[in-house]
Amino acid sequence: MNKQLLGVIDATTVHDDLHELSIHRSVAAIPFGGRYRLIDFILSNMVNSGIQSVAIFPKFQYRSLMDHLGSGRNWDLNRKRDGLFFFPAPNFDKQYTGIGTLDHFADNIDFFERATQEYALISNSYTVFNMDFQPLLDWHVKSGCDITEVQKEGKSLGIYLVKKTLLMDLITTRNETGYSNMRDVATDHDSQFHLCYYNFEGYASMVDTIDQYFKTSMDLLKPEVWKELFPKEWPILTKVKDEPPTRYDVDASVRNSMVANGGIIEGTVENSIIARGVKIGKGSVIRNCIIMQKTQIKEKCLLDSVIVDKDARIEAGTVITAPADSPAVIRKGSVQGVGSRS
Repeated sequence: MNKQLLGVIDATTVHDDLHELSIHRSVAAIPFGGRYRLIDFILSNMVNSGIQSVAIFPKFQYRSLMDHLGSGRNWDLNRKRDGLFFFPAPNFDKQYTGIGTLDHFADNIDFFERATQEYALISNSYTVFNMDFQPLLDWHVKSGCDITEVQKEGKSLGIYLVKKTLLMDLITTRNETGYSNMRDVATDHDSQFHLCYYNFEGYASMVDTIDQYFKTSMDLLKPEVWKELFPKEWPILTKVKDEPPTRYDVDASVRNSMVANGGIIEGTVENSIIARGVKIGKGSVIRNCIIMQKTQIKEKCLLDSVIVDKDARIEAGTVITAPADSPAVIRKGSVQGVGSRS
């Protein structure tokens, strides 16, 4: 497998409905589950499936993504041969769109020319799932497909398997064919290619809106979803940080929640995801919330159905509530004073 399949992650996509969380970062780098980033799922699935060469193609705001990935050591991709490759968009005047952006690939065609793998797995960076790509490759080869799109209940997951030589042909002929990305090819039923569709039966969620991000995050609190996404034998890998365990005050109360390391919990937490280094003050109640890294929530606050981005500060006595189907978002590094939102 490791010599047959090349991993390609398209991190260029920009979702307007995720703007509040992607102002300072790419969609691929959006924090998820208290200690992960969205890109960790596809990258870990590739590595767990034996892929040893992965190319990432980001667009804007990729500093946090590069900081998270580093040399690829946490995914065992810091190697002399193959490994992790990073190809930022070289020309910001181009309007890169879609999944499998062929213009962006063309700017780095030498990478594909040098790659020794026979097949390429091309994916977006924001699908939350856990999948072994070996059965997909076996099925693709046995079925004689030119291009296989992975779907969930008839809906595309933005993942494509194609022979590398065919991918290079698509790149070099993009101006003649009009194909700008792999989705264009997969939806052209008049094309000359044998298009196939592989059904993935496990849990999968494409995080492309704030509401979907919130729903997918809350799904992690369901034991059956957690067990499917994070099995011990097929781990989702991420950047390692050495931090002490979270400290719980004698009056703290935590129910049905995920709490990462390095925090201090003095209040009440229910049905929430609490990231690393978060402090929740005495008398504060956090319900149905996603609280990202190093946020400080002071005393006697009430937050319900709120997404709080990194490094925010919620002043004492602040009340912020929202409907469960339309969560409030507190921007990264912002300060919220006493007030209410409902």
